[in-house]
Amino acid sequence: MSTATLVTGVIGADIHNIGLRILETALEDAGFKVVSLGILATPDEFVRAAVEVSADAILVSSLNGHGELECPGLRGKCQEGGLEGIILYVGGNLVVGKQPWEDVQGRFLAMGYDRVYPAGTTPRQVILDLTNDLAARKGTTP
Repeated sequence: MSTATLVTGVIGADIHNIGLRILETALEDAGFKVVSLGILATPDEFVRAAVEVSADAILVSSLNGHGELECPGLRGKCQEGGLEGIILYVGGNLVVGKQPWEDVQGRFLAMGYDRVYPAGTTPRQVILDLTNDLAARKGTTP
């Protein structure tokens, strides 16, 4: 069971939160402390919350397809806020229109996200990746 603290939320002008709520519940059931910003969260709110609770990771959701507009710069804001080593995930329907997933994923990785998930990713996969990434950051095994 993890004791890591996570900040979660739906970024920008997006009110789609059902998938995020399912993920948050699964994360809590797996032992993570989840600090949810809910919907319509700004990048600055993610950073402020992460600093305030000494978060280990930020998990950003975007389902309206505007992630490509809302998500750039979050890694830089984290660094400015003293969160250089924070784990940063993003997931959902991140772009408008059908685009090859490899291209979408590559753009978000280039923005500084550690992991990028398409809509429909299971909470189990996120929990597995998060457990492994947290252990790797601490130099331990899960």
